[in-house]
Amino acid sequence: MRIIGFTLKKVLIERKNPPKGKTEIKSNINIDNIEKEEVDISERPSLKFDFTFSVNYEPEVASVEIKGSVIALDEKGESKEILKEWKKKRFESNLKTGLFNFILDKCNLKAIQLEEELGLPFHIPFPKLTPAPVQEKEKTSPKYAG
Repeated sequence: MRIIGFTLKKVLIERKNPPKGKTEIKSNINIDNIEKEEVDISERPSLKFDFTFSVNYEPEVASVEIKGSVIALDEKGESKEILKEWKKKRFESNLKTGLFNFILDKCNLKAIQLEEELGLPFHIPFPKLTPAPVQEKEKTSPKYAG
């Protein structure tokens, strides 16, 4: 399946209480619904995956919620099997990892932007540079080639 669409439906960030003590940050992603989707660009079947991405700052400090949908074009005939499994509210497909990574890429960027605007700590750590340890120069006399 190839991802051909991404739409945000809800973006909510809320600062609830000032942090007191240790703040624990938990993030989660959930597929809320999977359904067949008609698209104009292809006659192949497509699926729409509705999702919720959330970040919670506990205890009751802040929360981020992003809801949206991803549309994927079925290139390998997987959609019937995915819809069959979804009737049981299960989604165990090879597509799951790539789909979740795509959603995480989009939502993590949006969440970090919103967290920065509200002065919240980022829910994922950024890489940091640390200075290299200074090595002592050898305390020997220079050697001459003669």
